[in-house]
Amino acid sequence: MCLILLAYDCHPQYWLAAAANRDEFYNRQTLPAAFWPEEPSILAGRDLEQGGTWMGITTAGQFAALTNYRDPSRNKPQAPSRGHLVQEYLSGSSSPEYYLQNLLDEAELYNGFNLLAGSLEALYYLSNREQVIRRLDRGYHGISNSLINVPWPKVTKGIKGLAASLSGHEANWEELFALMADKELARDVDLPQTGVSLEMERQLSSIFIEMPQYGTRSTTVMLIDRENRVQFRERSFTPENSETWQEVGYSFRIGDYKE
Repeated sequence: MCLILLAYDCHPQYWLAAAANRDEFYNRQTLPAAFWPEEPSILAGRDLEQGGTWMGITTAGQFAALTNYRDPSRNKPQAPSRGHLVQEYLSGSSSPEYYLQNLLDEAELYNGFNLLAGSLEALYYLSNREQVIRRLDRGYHGISNSLINVPWPKVTKGIKGLAASLSGHEANWEELFALMADKELARDVDLPQTGVSLEMERQLSSIFIEMPQYGTRSTTVMLIDRENRVQFRERSFTPENSETWQEVGYSFRIGDYKE
């Protein structure tokens, strides 16, 4: 996952609204979001190369999502898969704060990550590039491949777009998906410097990425309303063609089995 936008406990209708893009190499095999047969309380996609996931929710209301922290100079080739962090939290029974606290001791084993973990009570954030657990304040938040709410162009634009899409009483699904499909590149003067080439910074600066071998593989929009009803939609895109996709959708009430 390379961009996560959140409206957390700041909308009259929704406790949480999340819109996220997963960027990955096109040849990395993936399953779309579904309830996992061996763990039917988990709704998430699945990375078939390592077995983990990048974003998911359980029928008990545990939520987690992950982005990579971009700093190629510190990458460890043999580091464990970061996608297992989301899976571990969703599979367990720990509170989000307790899970992240235990993770702190081994967080440096992984390549850079940003991890959100939450429940109906609270939402927490941990990056192993700052080693501090934060409880999120109510409001709008954005995470790309740096720390949370660092004002990269795509993060700033995304937060504004999310707020606009949620300005009415009901969320506008098509506006949310259109926001996450924005391919406009940032100006050079606004680009971050993360250790990749200028041309790569340009290509990675848009909300939706489309490159020859790498790009946005899927967009996920999830809404949890004040009555604990979850609506979850995911679009998985044809490689190098964002105009065609397969969409799946699920709805359930937290505490109940899926509908």
